[in-house]
Amino acid sequence: MDSENRRWNRLADRMAYFHAALASKFDNIYAFSDGSFAKIMPLSTYLRMVMEFHDHLDTHHGIEEAYVFPVLAQKMPGFANNERHKNSHKVIHAGLDKLKDQVTGWKADPTTFSPTALRSCLDEFRTPLFNHLSEEVRDLSGENLKKYYTLEEVDRLPM
Repeated sequence: MDSENRRWNRLADRMAYFHAALASKFDNIYAFSDGSFAKIMPLSTYLRMVMEFHDHLDTHHGIEEAYVFPVLAQKMPGFANNERHKNSHKVIHAGLDKLKDQVTGWKADPTTFSPTALRSCLDEFRTPLFNHLSEEVRDLSGENLKKYYTLEEVDRLPM
């Protein structure tokens, strides 16, 4: 990729890096949500892994909403309040809140752990999460940014 294309795609490439890490963490906790984690780790360790995913995604979205989206929203309507990306965050965070509540309960009383309830909770926001991760990267692609910015403006965007 030539230097100019790298500059245009810097935001998408950076976001893709973070999103790949989040997707991988989700896939790992999802794969073990059937209870198979017990073969290699105790419930407390698995629940810590689930909460690390929760915290990582929550922090990532917090940074986007505080520092990235407001700047992008000045020229890109999809990043404005009550638009697609922020609305996606709301749907995802409803699932994350439910996940946190479940994990808190299971930590307090491990005998109540239910792989079925966990898998159901993850299923509720899995598709919105993965769609959102893809959409954000696509919207930050150089091809899309060219509709709104000059290359020099892209170079000055935070991220």
